[in-house]
Amino acid sequence: MMIIDADAEMRPEFVQILTPQALAFVAALQRRFGARRAELLAARAERQRALDASVRPDFLEETSAVRAGDWRVGSIPADLQRRHVEITGPTERKMLVNALNSGADMFMADFEDSNAPTFTNMIQGQINLRDAIDRKIDFTSPEGKRYALNEKIATLLVRARGWHLVEKHVSLDGAPVSASLFDFGLYVFHNARRLLAKGSGPYFYLPKLENHREAQLWNDVMDAAEDDLGLARGTIKCTVLIETILAAFEMDEILHALREHIVALNAGRWDYIFSTIKKFRMHDILLPDRVQVTMTAPFMRAYTELLVRTCHKRGAHAIGGMAAFIPNRRDPVVNDAALAKVREDKLRESNDGFDGTWVAHPDLVPVAKAVFDAKLGEKPHQKERLREDVHVMGNQLIDFSIPGGKITEVGLRNNISVALQYLEAWLRGNGAVAIFNLMEDAATAEISRAQIWQWIRSPRGVLDDGRKVTAELYTQLANEEQAKIASALGADAFALGRFVEARALVDSLVLADEFGEFLTLPAYGMIP
Repeated sequence: MMIIDADAEMRPEFVQILTPQALAFVAALQRRFGARRAELLAARAERQRALDASVRPDFLEETSAVRAGDWRVGSIPADLQRRHVEITGPTERKMLVNALNSGADMFMADFEDSNAPTFTNMIQGQINLRDAIDRKIDFTSPEGKRYALNEKIATLLVRARGWHLVEKHVSLDGAPVSASLFDFGLYVFHNARRLLAKGSGPYFYLPKLENHREAQLWNDVMDAAEDDLGLARGTIKCTVLIETILAAFEMDEILHALREHIVALNAGRWDYIFSTIKKFRMHDILLPDRVQVTMTAPFMRAYTELLVRTCHKRGAHAIGGMAAFIPNRRDPVVNDAALAKVREDKLRESNDGFDGTWVAHPDLVPVAKAVFDAKLGEKPHQKERLREDVHVMGNQLIDFSIPGGKITEVGLRNNISVALQYLEAWLRGNGAVAIFNLMEDAATAEISRAQIWQWIRSPRGVLDDGRKVTAELYTQLANEEQAKIASALGADAFALGRFVEARALVDSLVLADEFGEFLTLPAYGMIP
């Protein structure tokens, strides 16, 4: 029997989602797959020890037959064919309406990196998704503004939390359940038939996979869910984010493991950079300021071109990375310069063969749409471009050189401020935070704290002015950045926030001897 923690906030409407039947469905998935999930997480730790001992990753010899084989992914539903522009964001009610109405082809409703996983956010998010599917999500804000769905809306996809996370408020047999199975199970149980009746289906984004065995676990979960719900094989469809550097060596294998369910791979650029720092943290590999790690860096270029070639060879869509800029209507100069960079980024993706791309703000939808529509016209995708000119070797995926790259005081300060501001908002239940004209989520906060940790520990962690990045320098600058935030907000607003706790958490992450795998793990214990 599943037990919901007595400390979890239980609003009366939550019983619509947490029904005995839905919880029994999740419990069956947890009992069947929980042990395998634990084994795979243990294997991650073992792989990290090998990397620490200088065992470099490469394409797997034991799966060479899969890479050489002549096979393709299964059928792709009609409403997943045209994915020129996808918008992403949390499952908050206003966000759902605005994103579905944005003019994007797809909306990825997020239970993961742009969502702080309070129990209220998770269960209210499930209610909001159900109401959106039923077109009952109209509402009026406290300011009197009415929100309602247009006749034509984006196709809905849902990102569940990653394998490494648990739902601490729900336990089975004395242990918390997998957050992945909890999010997936509740959504597919309540909405699979609703969606099919409307000519769509249960579509998911799968985050943080590190290898094809983790993909195979998701495949088996989807098969079991279809069997238990009486759905035809392949009804549940998914897109996998290639956002860990180890997964980049196994893209063929991931597609093959999920071939009855998968329709696309996505280039999750921010988490990919974080994964690179994390996985090679014990090596003398240093990335410069985050703004200098662009998609033209050798390792990023190799990964994205390989992704397009791999997807198109197997009949899957290739979806490009995030444009996180938030349009600044008060400063036309800043706005125009940033939009030009967004267009340049999307033009590169469309020319490389990507079939679509991501944006974080509704105002960027027409910008990205114009680029991809100009490239593709009425075509839903460009999978006929097989990119047979691309030949990526394993060493190219780990070529971390950034010509002219520098670590600067500005970059260090930016990392400190982003980490502080993001974590403070996250602790208050907000996982998508506008900072310095960018929509930041957990991935960019992860990059920020990971870079500081590595810069402090590496002999080459030196600013371009010659100063070594040290714990003392970090503390000095963190005090100054915290004071800037307090001054900008005002003393009362600063005191009402959770900045003291956020600062303590950032300190604990960047000053620890051991690297923390995910900042969300210790932070999760600090939210309801």
